[in-house]
Amino acid sequence: MNTEREERIGRALDGFEIEIPSWGFANTGTRFGKFLQCAAAATMEEKFADAGQVHAFTGCCPSVAVHVLWDLPNGKDSASEALATAQRYGVRVGSINPNLFQDQQYKFGSLGNPDAAVRRQALSHLLESIEIAGVTGSRDISLWFADGSNYPGTANIRRRKKWFEEGLRAAHGALAGQQRLLVEYKPFEPAFYHTDIADWCMALLLARSAGPQARVLVDTGHHYQAQNIEQIVAWLLAEDMLGGFHFNDRRYADDDLTLGSIDPYQIFRIFHEIFLFKWETGTTPAIAYMIDQSHNLKPKIEEMIQTAVTAQELYAKASLVDWESLSRFQDRGALVDAEECLKAAFAEDVRPAIREWRKGKRLPEDPLAAFRASGYLEHAAKERGERNQAALSSYA
Repeated sequence: MNTEREERIGRALDGFEIEIPSWGFANTGTRFGKFLQCAAAATMEEKFADAGQVHAFTGCCPSVAVHVLWDLPNGKDSASEALATAQRYGVRVGSINPNLFQDQQYKFGSLGNPDAAVRRQALSHLLESIEIAGVTGSRDISLWFADGSNYPGTANIRRRKKWFEEGLRAAHGALAGQQRLLVEYKPFEPAFYHTDIADWCMALLLARSAGPQARVLVDTGHHYQAQNIEQIVAWLLAEDMLGGFHFNDRRYADDDLTLGSIDPYQIFRIFHEIFLFKWETGTTPAIAYMIDQSHNLKPKIEEMIQTAVTAQELYAKASLVDWESLSRFQDRGALVDAEECLKAAFAEDVRPAIREWRKGKRLPEDPLAAFRASGYLEHAAKERGERNQAALSSYA
């Protein structure tokens, strides 16, 4: 018989899904170079095949974020193929990610570009991405812009804000049904003097200006050192403007490290704010939990499984906070008791309860060990190795 604690964890995990990125399975790197892996995916089919392995072993990753330029080179003409391929591997197409930063015309920005022709081209790409979402049945179109400037006086900041408002309103006007625009922010990089959408409040203002189907996307790596991300989450929840997350971890800035590898307590605190909001309001906000992190050195599928398992553990811990006691301690100003109440949940060893939950779902109790025993990675490396080794030789 499950204990009340195990049942509470089970209910939390039943409703917890985390989206994984297609680009997390491909060879990636930094601006200094790439370290290629024999088993890395190169085609859309290989990416969905690898994603299907993560979902099969964890049971919590049923959707895959796709990148229009990298995964759908023919735009909306590739959408039906992506939909069918995803279904073949037991997953679905998740958020649609336009690319408004890579092509040469975006050297001085996309929606914030001083050239009206470039702004029109950027909007056209956004509109096509929304069409793709219609074909794939995707709810969210995730928007990250590299727009900004590197030197004082080289850009008219207020005019660029106006152009962003106009472009996002036009994109919002093309949304159908339950589709959403998720507006992401980042304080710096690649622009180092000013970034057009530099923080959560700028993203919130632009999302509100766009229309009622726009929300803010929080990337946990897109903040200054020591910034209180859970406070941002709490404010966005209070404003009904939290649309989703790109989860990763960081030591310095946008390091894109494995979730929870540096500061698991921060991710726990973020989940806690969401559970507390649900407990206080009785409502469940529509939050997209997504992963966006770099897998340059770790084996890609193993790292993604590691991430999913860590997310489940931290989410389960947050579900165990005694909110009634915590609220009472807060009201009395009992600082030590309130903090200890929160820390008690974080200190819980939830792994046995999660193993029981997995057994009930007919999932392997240890997803990483089960994947390693499956032989999939060795098979993929053998099948893709010659191609990736050739790429390595040409890269060297």
